[in-house]
Amino acid sequence: MDKNFFITTPIYYPSGKPHMGHAYSSIIADFFARFKKIDGFDVLFLTGTDEHGLKIQRAAEKEGVKPQTLCDQISETFRDLSKILNLSNNDFIRTTEIRHKKSVQYLWNELVKNDEIYLSKYSGWYSVSDEAFYNEDEIEEVDGKKIAISSKSPVEWIEEESYFFKLSKWEKPLLDYYENNPDFISPGSRKNEVISFVKSGLKDLSVSRKTFSWGIPVPNNQSHVIYVWLDALTNYLSALNYPNTKNDLFKKFWPASLHLIGKDILRFHAVYWPAFLLASKIELPNKVFGHGWILSGEEKMSKSKGNILDPIEIIKEYGLDPLRYYLIKEVSFGNDGNISQERLENCINSDLANNYGNLCQRVTAFTNKNCDGKIPLEIKFQEDDLLILNKYKDNLDKIRSKIDDQNINFYIDYIVNSLFEANKYFNDQEPWKQKGNKIRLNTIVYTTLEIVRKISFLLYPIIPESALKALKIFNIDENDVKLNTISNNEYLTKGNNLNKIDILFKKKDKNND
Repeated sequence: MDKNFFITTPIYYPSGKPHMGHAYSSIIADFFARFKKIDGFDVLFLTGTDEHGLKIQRAAEKEGVKPQTLCDQISETFRDLSKILNLSNNDFIRTTEIRHKKSVQYLWNELVKNDEIYLSKYSGWYSVSDEAFYNEDEIEEVDGKKIAISSKSPVEWIEEESYFFKLSKWEKPLLDYYENNPDFISPGSRKNEVISFVKSGLKDLSVSRKTFSWGIPVPNNQSHVIYVWLDALTNYLSALNYPNTKNDLFKKFWPASLHLIGKDILRFHAVYWPAFLLASKIELPNKVFGHGWILSGEEKMSKSKGNILDPIEIIKEYGLDPLRYYLIKEVSFGNDGNISQERLENCINSDLANNYGNLCQRVTAFTNKNCDGKIPLEIKFQEDDLLILNKYKDNLDKIRSKIDDQNINFYIDYIVNSLFEANKYFNDQEPWKQKGNKIRLNTIVYTTLEIVRKISFLLYPIIPESALKALKIFNIDENDVKLNTISNNEYLTKGNNLNKIDILFKKKDKNND
């Protein structure tokens, strides 16, 4: 079995400061990356910034700075966000890097060599905000202004000389590929949307611009710059040192395991990108998953609407791990979601403080008082103990399978139910009534400690910092978190000292808000 896993976020457009949508994509990607890592995979997790295009050039002109200067400043805020979100990414790519420019120009030359590009004239609607071309049926007029129906972004009519990619040629091959690879696009609603778009007919795609200069020059024709999406999508290859396909990085990690993106850029990743790759004779990624938006109220966040939710402000108020937990639990993966202060505080108070943090505190305090602060030596499992312990072993393959299907909802429900069962087990077994039966008391304590370890291992991809704090009870560090060990019911070393830990999560007092 291939134990390599390459996951990517969309590379973010640094025309403004990061918002909750960027944080959401990154946190979800980090969840998958960490899960795969503790499951024994060699993981490559890529994120970065997409720094070319007319939108950037105009923003720089407005600020009175060079585009590169603007990109340097804003890209750094996205790099900082990766640290603030405690991401485990191995690489952060910028499309203004030399390694990326070389890859893009090589890919362009491959398309030319394969007779996939020709010079003509483009006339049509273009959204600077989306860096996207739109057909007539994708445009509507509101208050005398033309806008894209899908994004509500303004569009402008453009006529200029342009190179075109023979996208129409790939209509049937793409439809055949979708049919033969039913898991290529997820969730199902997004796949249906893509298939419908392709079946409606593909037109050749303008892949260069001549009216602005902030981009990667077309080889052998410096008056054109390469279309920002052909440029940006190539980052998934340039991070692997393409065109050197013989290098270890490329051989190991391509094709990508999962492109994780927002639903608004699905067309670029599920239509244009596979067409570019097919035309270049490069293997396609395994899967493209288009998740929903994090809404501000009922609307998608955008700089122009002034409804940006700042993840850094929420982290300052509530902490990073509570935000990570909330986004993974309360936003049904694949659908739109929003930030609710009430639901966030309920997550902290109920799930994290009560069901998890309090369980850790109770069992360690009881062990300190009744077992000399050590993992009990003499134990003898009964049916009730094995019933709850074996649920982890019995469900491990199912958990892996659900993660491979990006079924985060199953995963978080499994953890919530496990926390409920763990607390119920400790209460129902009443170890405080077993002081005359030392082996039974020891067994209940050992079983509960084992459950805390197993749940903490499962929580690690979601709330890594807090899970590792909990695991300090057992002197378990990050390198020891291995998923397959949740099948082991006697992993904890009997007789070892337990460590005291601070309160993991402080409850939010709603009366003082």
